[in-house]
Amino acid sequence: MKRLRILVLVHPDLIPPNSTKGYSEQEINEWKTEYDVVKTLRGAGHEVRPLGVHDELKPIRAEVEGWKPDVVLTLLEQFSGEAIYDQNVASFLELMHVPYTGCNPRGLVLARGKDLCKTLAHYHRIPVPSFAVFPMHRKVRRPARLALPLIVKSLNEHGSYGISQASVVDTDAKLAERVDFIHERIGTAAIAEQYIKGRELYVGVLGNDRMRVLPVWELEFGNMAQGDWLIATEKAKHDPDYQERRGILHGPAKNLAPDLSARMQRMAKRIYRALELDGYARIDFRLSADGIPYFLEANPNPEIAESQEFAAAARHDGIKYLDLLQRILTLGMRRGGPSPSAD
Repeated sequence: MKRLRILVLVHPDLIPPNSTKGYSEQEINEWKTEYDVVKTLRGAGHEVRPLGVHDELKPIRAEVEGWKPDVVLTLLEQFSGEAIYDQNVASFLELMHVPYTGCNPRGLVLARGKDLCKTLAHYHRIPVPSFAVFPMHRKVRRPARLALPLIVKSLNEHGSYGISQASVVDTDAKLAERVDFIHERIGTAAIAEQYIKGRELYVGVLGNDRMRVLPVWELEFGNMAQGDWLIATEKAKHDPDYQERRGILHGPAKNLAPDLSARMQRMAKRIYRALELDGYARIDFRLSADGIPYFLEANPNPEIAESQEFAAAARHDGIKYLDLLQRILTLGMRRGGPSPSAD
């Protein structure tokens, strides 16, 4: 790939330093994706400029018009503190006619609402857990069709934000308590969905019109405390100390029948198309004890730190980290046109 000018959009608190020296593992964990991306692309000879973005679009416009980047690589997971506003940044970049990485605005809208994406998947005959949505400022009444236990999440937040062991509820009183927690502490509507006892599996997808599906990946719960629910809590996903204590690892799904693995990869492609995703995404499943893969949610623009699930699955499939980043850049630059080398 030729030398590019790459503008990297990040949260202002996550602008990475030039070196990790002197930082704790917990501190590095906060901006590991930003650090890995910037360092790797600079090491490949690209001119990379990180830009902190919180609640103003003017700085983006100023950099695009003044510096004229070849592509904008967006690592934003929110705008103005709202996860559902990330599609507005993508829309702004489209209006400026500047190439950008990751998912298009329509795909972001369809995927961010956990109820909407499950409804669309169900329409396409993909198994999804039964669920109900609890809007803000409404009394919590569990529908009779929705059997306990349930897992309660924010309707729109991602990255396991707000998910803990208390998120799985087995009584109506606990359900009401946890929904109130989501309303008051997270500030969004809540979704309660059937708890599927089983394995936590992910399938990465890379591409626009043509897709490359990555190997089925698994989040393994090593030595959780007795009575703990085996779920991807915020600590399990983002706390290195907790991960080490509990033996939480990720890697290729083991002892998965080839036909089941192929089926899940086909399902991931169908979901990717149904939600009109492009660029790259991670599709999350829960595999029940009787071998049914239930679609949980789609994560457009997932974390792409070198050690995270998406990059690790790509490496397992023969795509080195630099090559992965350059494919993502190429997909963004060629969105809507032919991309024979990127998909």
